[in-house]
Amino acid sequence: MTVTDASETQGTSPAGEVYRAFWRWHFYAGLLVLPVLMLLALTGGLYLFKDELTAIIHRPLVVVADGPETASPATWLAAAEVAGGGKAVQMVIPARSDRSVQVAVETASGKTTAYVDPHTGQALGVTAPGGLMGLVKRLHSLDIAGPVANLLVEVAAGWAIVLVATGVFLWWPRGRSGGVVTVRSRPAKRLFWRDLHAVTGIFAGAVIVFLAVTGMPWSAFWGKEVRQLTTEAGLGRPKPPVVQSHHDEPAEGVPWALQTKAAPASHHDHHAALGVDAIVGKARAAGLTDGFTLSLPKTPGGAWTAAYMPDKVENARTVYLDGADGRVLADIGYRDFGAAAKVIEWGIAVHQGQQFGLANKLLMLAGCISIWLLGVSAVVMWWKRRPKSRLAAPVPPARRGAYLGLLAVVLPLAVLYPLVGASLAAALILDLVLRRLSPAPRLGA
Repeated sequence: MTVTDASETQGTSPAGEVYRAFWRWHFYAGLLVLPVLMLLALTGGLYLFKDELTAIIHRPLVVVADGPETASPATWLAAAEVAGGGKAVQMVIPARSDRSVQVAVETASGKTTAYVDPHTGQALGVTAPGGLMGLVKRLHSLDIAGPVANLLVEVAAGWAIVLVATGVFLWWPRGRSGGVVTVRSRPAKRLFWRDLHAVTGIFAGAVIVFLAVTGMPWSAFWGKEVRQLTTEAGLGRPKPPVVQSHHDEPAEGVPWALQTKAAPASHHDHHAALGVDAIVGKARAAGLTDGFTLSLPKTPGGAWTAAYMPDKVENARTVYLDGADGRVLADIGYRDFGAAAKVIEWGIAVHQGQQFGLANKLLMLAGCISIWLLGVSAVVMWWKRRPKSRLAAPVPPARRGAYLGLLAVVLPLAVLYPLVGASLAAALILDLVLRRLSPAPRLGA
């Protein structure tokens, strides 16, 4: 039996009709989201090694000569503001003494990142926010194309789960021995690409689903709603006290569960505000000695946020400091998160390849490479079977009841991810319309 004939051998039996329904949706799901998934896999694979790549790409800005002297944090900020031509809003103090301080500077035309030698206090240069890896991150979230495009990431992640679920159904051996865990034939033949696609999918499917699910908290719709719902239910971040906003946007170095938690308000006279040198000293006295991200208040005397984000999420801490006297207003760690926030934070840490060291990075990278193998093999398979001037989509099943098995897969997704559900409903309606407009299906189509 050749792969080209796989669908034909299913015949028009009920089982064969269900197979056709799954194959048709697998085809269209791949057509719709594989380009987006391949972009996410490329950018995500690069971002796994952001520290290493940044040290190579921006070496003159990031790597500094170690030395016994250290300039004051106020000197760092002053140098960054002059170089960036704006106001400092956030500062990343490195854990390593041979790395520069990175300062986010807000200007009239947007944000930039200034790099400062912590030992000399000299500005080393300025880049777009986060440098090249910041651009990679914006591409990964599609934030670079605006908030509407970010919704596409959520839809693509949901459809990736549909792809894996339908792919597992199509892979199921059904008496076959070849192409199950081994690749037959040679690259010139379509059979080789079919087997490569199937075997890659079955081995990498769990990682792909994990990446899709753990990427959802960053989405513009689902992530925001879940953060709010879990907080209100007592399962998310701790309930905030009376607060005042100190940033227009969530801080980069703050845990997901706390990214909407504004700093607690300071009740002291703003004229008695402490400077950055004193605040950094207070943060270190509170135990943040291995490098941290310091977010500045919008108004003098407002609270400062010092976030320590190590690789292991259970060691993360976010300390809020009073801008007037430097006392600790709140010290929130992983231990204080609710059950839902703990699971989501852990998933994010694994998603980013941090929680389990190099092995974690390599496993996530393998998932990214697998998505590219699946995408390339899918295109080659289609190219080798396509009739001229036709899309060559799998023919729809003759019986509508064949879609019941498919609904069992997509309905839970539709309930869990409403935006994905809306896209699934639109696709189902479109498929039914196309069935009415198209001629009767032929088995050999």
